[in-house]
Amino acid sequence: MAEPTARHLSLPSGLLELCALLGASQDTLRGLEQNAQKRGVKSVSSLTPEVLSVFVPPFTTKDDGQVAGTSCTLSKTRRRSFRKKREKPRMESWKSYPGDSKGPDLEDIAIPGGVDLLALPQLCFPGGVCVASEPKEDYIHFLVLTDVCGNRTYGVVAQYYRPLHDEYCFYNGKTHWEPSVSSARHFVPFAVCVVSRFPYYNSLKDCLSCLLTHLKLCKDFEVDNHIKDFAARLSLIPSPPPGPLHLIFNMKPLQVVFPSRADPESPIIDLDLHLPLLCFRPEKVLQILTCILTEQRIVFFSSDWALLTLIAECFVVYLHPLQWQHTFVPILSGQMLDFVMAPTSFLMGCHLDHFEEVRKEADGLVLIDIDHGSVTCSKSSDNDVDIPDVPLVLAQTFIQRVQSLQLHSDLHLAHLSSSTDVNEGLARRRAWQQALNCKIQHIALQLLVGIFREVKNHLNYEHRVFNSEEFLKTRAAGDQQFYKQALDTYMFHAFLKARLNGRMDAFARMDLETQSEEDRIDRMLISPRRPTVEKMASRKASPLHITHRRMVVSMPNLQDISLPELPPRNSSLRIMDSSSCKNSSPVLKVTPKSTYTFKIPEIHFPLVSQCVQAYYTDLTTLLSKAMGLLGPGDSLLLARYFYLRGLIHARQGQLLNALLDFQNLYKTDIGIFPADLVKSMVESMSVSEWTQAERIPELRRLITEVLDKPGETPKADDAVKNFELPKKHMQLNDFVKRVQESGIVKDTTIINRLFDALTVGHEKQIDPETFRDFYTCWKETEAEAQEVSLPALLMDHLDKNECVYKLSSSVKTNRGVGKIAMTQKRLFLLPEGRPGYVEIATFRNIEEVKNTTVAFLLLKIPTLKIKTVAKKEVFEANLKSECDLWHLMVKEMWAGKKLADDHKDPQYVQQALTNVLLMDAVVGTLQSSSAIYAASKLAYFDKMKNEMPMTVPKTTSETLKHKINPSAGETAPQAVDVLLYTPGRLDPAEKVEDAHPKLWCALNEGKVVVYDASSWTIHQHCFKVGASKVNCMVMAEQSQVWVGSEDSIIYIINVHSMSCNKQLTDHRSAVTGLVVQSGKKPSEVYSCSLDGTVLAWNVSTLRVTSRFQLPYGFFSILRLGPMMRYHSWTCTGHSILVVTMQGFHRHELRINNSDKAPASLLAFQLLPEKEQLWVACAGCSELYTWSLKDLGQPPQRTQLQDCTEVSCMIRVKRQIWVGGRGLSQGKPRGKIFVMDVEKMAVEKELVAHSDTVKTLCSAEDRYVLSGAGHEEGKIAIWKVE
Repeated sequence: MAEPTARHLSLPSGLLELCALLGASQDTLRGLEQNAQKRGVKSVSSLTPEVLSVFVPPFTTKDDGQVAGTSCTLSKTRRRSFRKKREKPRMESWKSYPGDSKGPDLEDIAIPGGVDLLALPQLCFPGGVCVASEPKEDYIHFLVLTDVCGNRTYGVVAQYYRPLHDEYCFYNGKTHWEPSVSSARHFVPFAVCVVSRFPYYNSLKDCLSCLLTHLKLCKDFEVDNHIKDFAARLSLIPSPPPGPLHLIFNMKPLQVVFPSRADPESPIIDLDLHLPLLCFRPEKVLQILTCILTEQRIVFFSSDWALLTLIAECFVVYLHPLQWQHTFVPILSGQMLDFVMAPTSFLMGCHLDHFEEVRKEADGLVLIDIDHGSVTCSKSSDNDVDIPDVPLVLAQTFIQRVQSLQLHSDLHLAHLSSSTDVNEGLARRRAWQQALNCKIQHIALQLLVGIFREVKNHLNYEHRVFNSEEFLKTRAAGDQQFYKQALDTYMFHAFLKARLNGRMDAFARMDLETQSEEDRIDRMLISPRRPTVEKMASRKASPLHITHRRMVVSMPNLQDISLPELPPRNSSLRIMDSSSCKNSSPVLKVTPKSTYTFKIPEIHFPLVSQCVQAYYTDLTTLLSKAMGLLGPGDSLLLARYFYLRGLIHARQGQLLNALLDFQNLYKTDIGIFPADLVKSMVESMSVSEWTQAERIPELRRLITEVLDKPGETPKADDAVKNFELPKKHMQLNDFVKRVQESGIVKDTTIINRLFDALTVGHEKQIDPETFRDFYTCWKETEAEAQEVSLPALLMDHLDKNECVYKLSSSVKTNRGVGKIAMTQKRLFLLPEGRPGYVEIATFRNIEEVKNTTVAFLLLKIPTLKIKTVAKKEVFEANLKSECDLWHLMVKEMWAGKKLADDHKDPQYVQQALTNVLLMDAVVGTLQSSSAIYAASKLAYFDKMKNEMPMTVPKTTSETLKHKINPSAGETAPQAVDVLLYTPGRLDPAEKVEDAHPKLWCALNEGKVVVYDASSWTIHQHCFKVGASKVNCMVMAEQSQVWVGSEDSIIYIINVHSMSCNKQLTDHRSAVTGLVVQSGKKPSEVYSCSLDGTVLAWNVSTLRVTSRFQLPYGFFSILRLGPMMRYHSWTCTGHSILVVTMQGFHRHELRINNSDKAPASLLAFQLLPEKEQLWVACAGCSELYTWSLKDLGQPPQRTQLQDCTEVSCMIRVKRQIWVGGRGLSQGKPRGKIFVMDVEKMAVEKELVAHSDTVKTLCSAEDRYVLSGAGHEEGKIAIWKVE
């Protein structure tokens, strides 16, 4: 580990970036005073505001040196400074005592980026500096400041009035003059502005309110000192990390709460989100949200400067996780009005007095009057700015939910006794506001999810393509305008990037939590989606619906299709009758997450180094005490305390202590781990600190982790592409990519067969016209399936989840004239001229399918004949030109259904459906004599049935219960590396789906798919634990699953949130085994790695309780067995070691082959009650059994017939299940051998998969689950006898 060169350490700032005092200059006030005395002026015109003083951290005495005896240089990042042209503002940095007038030059002070001192006076006095004849109330408003990079800082401004004096100054060491009688009748406004990196609007408002009580009582020459003390306090308060911990600081007289953000992806919410709902009707709120979603040029107006920023910020929060990407200036002074002439999208605000001026002068603006609750457009722009409506049903639901909210705290608190303590009253109000904010965010998020939920159905993740044309075709005609505008925005493009990157933000979580059971099932299907019979039967065929569905046949990139005249929507939201929403579902009950508080200690003055050190010491002591009071399950709070204590240690210059805290944080919650800060700390360490860190194994590991971890390299093509039809000829690889982008099919093998079909008799390339015709046929078939109208009586004959995939033209059959319909389960006839249903056959019961001709006069009419098992009468249909295609399709579905039944795998039917639909599209594309032959290239299962008939052995068929495919939706099958079953539990505090048993499947590159084991539906589609192969998984306790990876890290997954925020990094090589020591409290988990290290972990604290090193060097494989009799059994690759818990060697077992070379051991199982040890060797077809009574005796060998290799082994009840590979009917297949431990012989031989059985796991000893290699990638569920 090389030592980097020590660098300056830039620590995150506290809550304060800058504090400024603003007002009229000393010379201006002196002249004003003289004029007032001479002329007796009663009203004075507006004055020019200026920056009088600026206070910037760090607030330590220069003579006192740095804040602690640090070995590295602690400094703030120096950013751009501003020099005023007329007069340099006085820049304070806590450098002097009253009476000392010496100050630093401007260049010594670093002004935070984004703060323009020349523009700040206009923003702090947007209405100008007006002298009053009588005192006015204090006034607070809010600012948002943006630098050239788009980074925002936030300002809170408090204006207050002081009497005009003869000699009015705010500088230390000046003489204080008493006011004259004439000047005392004039009051001059001053402003204190606090700038922070965080939007703490309410909290900083409370802080400034406390400051103003002191400023009003102090002498003029004391003002600077009070503001410096105030700024110093704020600069020393750390910002709370994301999570449930809020910080409290005593500002006297108020206890000020600084809330944290809910998670790293969420914004800080420190404002009252119901303010827009008090100012606007719900219909108008929706209209404003639409303007923001479509990125209009928006200007807010109000006579109250404070409301401009607060209302604008509320609307921005409503749209989280979507983010406003454009200019955001919620307050414009009178001198800045020309900003509204900008041609690009923006969100600005100005005083209501300028409303008419802006309306007349600027075109194409959306003008929002907060005071009157109106939304209008500027002049000559009625045709330019067309504000569309959001989808009607979503709008009605939103309005109803908003109307159900209780927006007045007085009604909520009416039953409570009056609070005699101001802080208690504020706490009550804060709790009410927090609950209301949570509900409002939930309602707004439900609206966004409703609007954009189906976007994911039109995304191709592999090639980062969004098919916007196809998405728009699925939208109702009345919603087209809204979606066309919303999809063409920067905000939506960033949203697409987040979806394609798999970001698990608030939108993704709610989408997952609120998806229907049908959506969960759809995610497991590999065949194209179609409306179910239940949906079609309940759907009313309105003229609007029929017209809309016919529109979807249009092609992408075509502009020559004119939309038909559509009936108007049921009224615009602007005049919507809210009474129509009364019967909608009520607002969901939303319980805000529990929050906790930590009180920051007092800060003592004068603020010299010793006082700062005392404050930091008090803070770390309180944090340590709070950590000691936590229970074993409070890891959420523990992580926040580690974060805060590490940050304070870093500020003290105690880098080693800080790194130890961050190392503990890394294990406890990696989601808030400050990787960049830790890397900066490591790079700034001195040689002596490096030497000390090298002696601490945990720090050595952390340092290696942060220094060796590669930075996030930007992807070469991270943009989201829109799907377009090809313009040039395509070879196979390009064709595969285009088909995947189109969303038609993903499986590379199927697309290869499609390529062969479309190029029959031609050169092996696809021209653009052929692809265009194929795409058109596919989309027309898709549209026709949407248009199918089925009678309601079909619900009595069909399953509700059946879908009609193909309809014939009207044909003559021996059961009447009508259309033949095909679902995934059956064929049936829809009689012509009357509603009815005639069953033809279920695919399961088909016995024979023939394609013949029937003579009629001089004609021979192609006829399809279908014979079923249950009926003697053969079904005949004169399908004429469609006969050959239907013959192919029915045979393919029949073969797929037979395979599905034989292998208990419904995916065969889904794949057969895909093949059938592709056949149909190929025939429609080619329209030639060779079209049927070309389509036959896709009849994969029919060929398999005829050319490679493989019967499933009876024992296998009886034992096999079901098969699932975790690779569904992927471009190719993926190997199932590890399986873990976790039992369900009944806990009323949990969601119902969380209480179900689950199956965890580890695929390649750290992907984990989670199934609901009660229904075998997807519970969590896919999330990542690192990017390396998963070697082992274990359930450490009811809420944790531990995952051992090839990258040497143990990942800890929270079962409820399905997130991985904890990592254990103590191993130095691949983690190969995890074992839970049952029956011990607190629970212990043993882990081993490929270098022979075995660690024991306390599950509650995540600390290593013991460790030992196995006595050999490199291990080809390492597996842990059960911990029993104070001994550990370990498979090291070439031997079985029995060691004590302290690592002392007791026994070693080896297997020598005939050539005397030691065999490579793969797995072992202990049967203590039988006193047996079963061992399997890699590349071997034998099992070895030792007697625990005498380990010195050679093992008994059991030969596995027709087995070529063993790959895994588990114990289930009184059986040993062995997975591997062997021959079945002359072909290599994945096999499972069920061993009888009494007879030491094979009890059952199961033909499990088409590829090697890679892993086995037991489900409560009632079922065994097996996972196959990458050639098949499926999971089989077996019944245990």
